[in-house]
Amino acid sequence: MEKENAMKKYLQAAVVAAGLITFASGNAQAGGVKIIANSSVKSDTISADDLKAVFLEEQSSLKDGSHVEPVLEKGGATHEAFVKEYLGKSDSALQIYYRSLVFTGKGSMPKAVGSDADVVAYVAKTKGAIGYVTSGARAEGVKTLEVK
Repeated sequence: MEKENAMKKYLQAAVVAAGLITFASGNAQAGGVKIIANSSVKSDTISADDLKAVFLEEQSSLKDGSHVEPVLEKGGATHEAFVKEYLGKSDSALQIYYRSLVFTGKGSMPKAVGSDADVVAYVAKTKGAIGYVTSGARAEGVKTLEVK
């Protein structure tokens, strides 16, 4: 009987630990975003304020004079993490914001693609493009910008 109780406690602890590991790894992935840019962008860093202004279409160039064009992912954990962390919005609030820019003639909908690989491919071939991918994503042919 004592062995059965010990085994039950062990199994319960194992299930709880597995749940915590799964939860933590999901949260780490959601928060792990890196900013990438086309090689034509001169800077290796970008301020959080400039990044926000670029993606909210409030500015189209960086302090170094580089023209930039934002590209977004259409959805997913990386997109949600980027929008929340760097833009301070939810995806639905961001979509409403972009639609209001279009409706008032003050802007247009930025390019949106389906995956990290699509973002990397678009950024690599588009002069001035700036986007975001999961921190562990392969980003060959583009530069990573440090957010300050």
